[in-house]
Amino acid sequence: MRTLTVTFNPAIDQTVTLDRLEPGAVHRAHAVRQNAGGKGVNVASCLADWGVGVSAYGLLGSDNAAPFDALFAAKGIEDRFIRIAGATRVNLKLVDPAGTTDINLDGLAVDAGRAEMVTATICDAAREGDLVVLAGSLPPGCPPDTYATLMERLHARGCRLILDTSGLPLKCALEAAQPPHVVKPNRDELAQLLGRDLPDLPDLVAAAGTLRSSGIELVVISMGEEGALFVSGEGALTARLAIGELASTVGAGDAMVAGIAAALLEQAPLERTARLATAFAVAKLGMAGPNLPALASVAALADEVSVTPVPTAAQKTAGEA
Repeated sequence: MRTLTVTFNPAIDQTVTLDRLEPGAVHRAHAVRQNAGGKGVNVASCLADWGVGVSAYGLLGSDNAAPFDALFAAKGIEDRFIRIAGATRVNLKLVDPAGTTDINLDGLAVDAGRAEMVTATICDAAREGDLVVLAGSLPPGCPPDTYATLMERLHARGCRLILDTSGLPLKCALEAAQPPHVVKPNRDELAQLLGRDLPDLPDLVAAAGTLRSSGIELVVISMGEEGALFVSGEGALTARLAIGELASTVGAGDAMVAGIAAALLEQAPLERTARLATAFAVAKLGMAGPNLPALASVAALADEVSVTPVPTAAQKTAGEA
């Protein structure tokens, strides 16, 4: 099984570390760093650290592609990005003791023709059994049903699909005739999609059940400090791991997606998937940029993850019967 990632809207993440972020004040940065990023790029980077061969697809502005060239070369990621005129967006991450403040730009404007170039390149390369990760926002001008269209064509080729996006692209993708095999929204993204608040765990379990009723095999809902909820045909469980030394929260959700992909590649059961995905996310928190520590460190974290079964509506009904 080969692994492909798709990033229509990559970014260079510029992380600025401050003593304290105060609106309206003049700040002096303690540290500044830039990393090639975008959700699919971050997933590819973490998978490469885990030892998975991965091919990265998408669109890159040719004016500032050097950080991506360096990342792909350093980690042995097959670079299948299409370069277009212009500059890839630069997103600003302001880090202080209170957390990370994200300032994300829209991205390099494209049209349907550019999006189709990426889609055609992926579909020409995809083979039955390949795992394809579709991740991130869509740039201005890119049709909101781009992921839905791409999923239909990849389904026809027998690929397995992980989707991590939000807003209208997520809505279009979940309304498509061929849903992804895995989705990973966070609590807020899912609440926006469903048009209702999801304040507690039973609400999240019910929402995951709604998604699974459309044919999605695995729903993963990240809940911030509360961990993540994993729901599949095997049941439902939460996974949580105490956070140690914090270097950067940027890309932690993408690391979780990489962990899910790694688990699918080894055909892992639900508990192993939850442990590995959570370990990837927490391990990345101790690293600057889209990177994982040594494999042994990630494996040790996976063993420490606290996993708790959660009753689903089907299980409750069976128990009452």
